[in-house]
Amino acid sequence: MPSGEDGFTERDREDIRRALRLADSEGGLPFSVYVGPLGDDSRARALTLHGALSDPGHGVLVAVDPGSRRVEVVTGPESKRYLDDRGATLGVLAMTTSLTAGDLAGGIVNGLRTLSEHARHPRVLHLDQP
Repeated sequence: MPSGEDGFTERDREDIRRALRLADSEGGLPFSVYVGPLGDDSRARALTLHGALSDPGHGVLVAVDPGSRRVEVVTGPESKRYLDDRGATLGVLAMTTSLTAGDLAGGIVNGLRTLSEHARHPRVLHLDQP
C-alpha cells in the first residue's frame, strides 16, 4: 500500500479534507492526519509530529503508516479531556477495519468520524442557549 499523498486519488484527498473539516466542527478539536513512514518507534515519531502542530495542546493527530500497518492517535493535554484513550481506541478500530481491506482513505475517514463523535464537548445549557 503506498504511503503519503501519492497513494490517494483526488477524490480520496477531498474525502479526507471533508472528514477533517467535519471532525473539527463536530468534535470541537483541531484534527490533523499524517500518512507516511513512522519508523521503528512509531509512537515517538507520532509524538514529535504532534508537537509540531500549531496548537498541540488542543490538537489531535492521527498518524498512519501504511507500510508497517501502524496507526497512532496522539492527543494534547487539553484535547485528552474530551477524547480519552477509550475513544481513541475505538477510532483506531474503525480505521483498521477499512485499512485491512486496502481502503486507506476510507479507513482515515471512518476513523475521523469515530474520533470526532467521541470528542464532542458536552453541552452546557446555560451557555449553549441564547
